[in-house]
Amino acid sequence: MNNLKFSVTLILFLLMLSGCNGKLPGADARKFPADPKKRVENNMREGKAFRLSDITTGGKGGTFEFASSNELWRASLDVLDFMPLASVNYSGGIIITDWYSNNQTPSESIKISVRFLTNEIRSDAIDIKIFTKECKDVSNCNIFESNENIVNELRKKILATATLYKEEGLDKVREKNKDWKYPNMN
Repeated sequence: MNNLKFSVTLILFLLMLSGCNGKLPGADARKFPADPKKRVENNMREGKAFRLSDITTGGKGGTFEFASSNELWRASLDVLDFMPLASVNYSGGIIITDWYSNNQTPSESIKISVRFLTNEIRSDAIDIKIFTKECKDVSNCNIFESNENIVNELRKKILATATLYKEEGLDKVREKNKDWKYPNMN
């Protein structure tokens, strides 16, 4: 058993050594300037550098959007505000309500799921499904997908609300920057 372990270890070691040609990449000091400032300039020019301004100005760093800045997400939550929510996952792009019933028809309840296909405000950005549950008694219930008219009305309401939120945001930006003038380019 020990002999087998030794053989496998030796073979792996030899395989690793065979891949080496004795040279490390970038190890030739003649190709790099001795002055550290010049090395930094070379790295910056070749894109091998890290700059804090990349993060703050949206350069090479990641971009993160939060639910509060997504008008479509906010509008969907506000339109569905009257219903209890079962699952809300912004990163997964889905909202699922719990079963909801008004007091007028206690034997009938609805459940809504909204799946986000894009963050853009457009008619194909969200996939909405509405399920209706009709119960004769506690153990005798039928569940079926609701008609397209309700889905279309809900979609229109969400998109209209999202458009208003987007316009409000643009108006705030315009108001904030109304006194800004283009710099003189002469």
